[in-house]
Amino acid sequence: MRLRFWGTRGSLPVATRANAIRSKVARALVAAGGRSFADEQAALAFIDDGLDFATGNGFGGATSCVEIETEGGPFILCDMGSGLREFGIDAIGRCAKGQKREFHIFLSHLHWDHIMGFPFFGPAYDPRVTITIYAGHEDAETALRRQQEEISFPVPFDRLGADIRFVTLKPGKPIQAAGLDAVAIRQFHSHDSYGFRFSDGTRSVVYSTDSEHHMDTMDAETQFERFFGGADVVICDTMYSLADTVTLKADWGHSSNLVAVDLCHAAAAKTLVLFHHEPAASDDDIQTMYRETIRYEELTRADATALDVVCAYDGLELDV
Repeated sequence: MRLRFWGTRGSLPVATRANAIRSKVARALVAAGGRSFADEQAALAFIDDGLDFATGNGFGGATSCVEIETEGGPFILCDMGSGLREFGIDAIGRCAKGQKREFHIFLSHLHWDHIMGFPFFGPAYDPRVTITIYAGHEDAETALRRQQEEISFPVPFDRLGADIRFVTLKPGKPIQAAGLDAVAIRQFHSHDSYGFRFSDGTRSVVYSTDSEHHMDTMDAETQFERFFGGADVVICDTMYSLADTVTLKADWGHSSNLVAVDLCHAAAAKTLVLFHHEPAASDDDIQTMYRETIRYEELTRADATALDVVCAYDGLELDV
């Protein structure tokens, strides 16, 4: 399996402001120390080798959308945030080269940042396309239709050309979809959210965003330890710091990087992907959180088996 991250922010899309770009350019020039580059490729090599990620790149600003690619299979997605638009453009190109026009989309929940990309999803307007939307919410279709009412969007849902189907999932009841075994778990979040575990019989991926884990009820988190158990990759909500989750932002439905490490350690998962980044966080803020997470993992590791920690960004590709 290959994971492609088309959107990794939470709550709302964000764009890099002009002053932040100026700061990146200034830092890069200082780091270059007056050296010259023969061509653009040489400059790009310096960016890769001589600059930290936050200076030479960025974590992106699109909201949640993650693709799970399987060899020869149909398109599989988790969530339809604003990153869905860019995915749709890419998918149209792949379909033109012979990829089957079949999409399987798993919705964690119905908050706007996770469905807002759908009205801009190009394949939804193609009558040759089949889209199956899986959700733990019986009102998923209602939510998608409502955001395309005339007061909010110029194209009504019924004008979409694709064959769109809805499947309501029951937590703990496995299904087969697009060649994968999939099962959902209910999570603590406003109006509920659902995490998903996908397996091809050999490898497994967990997608668990918009889920709050309470420190004073960690005994109840054993269900998540089982759900994450032995997973090759766990994509986990790490929107807030631990301090935020137990003070100002308690009961806001999100988790922290440190709790994610603890859960993955307990579950013997192999790789943790930090996800659903705070929209107010700068690239430097996210990079600092990433470094702190790596250090915390090293300090709390109970045995010699390391948990690989990856920080998601728009455009990341990860082989499983």
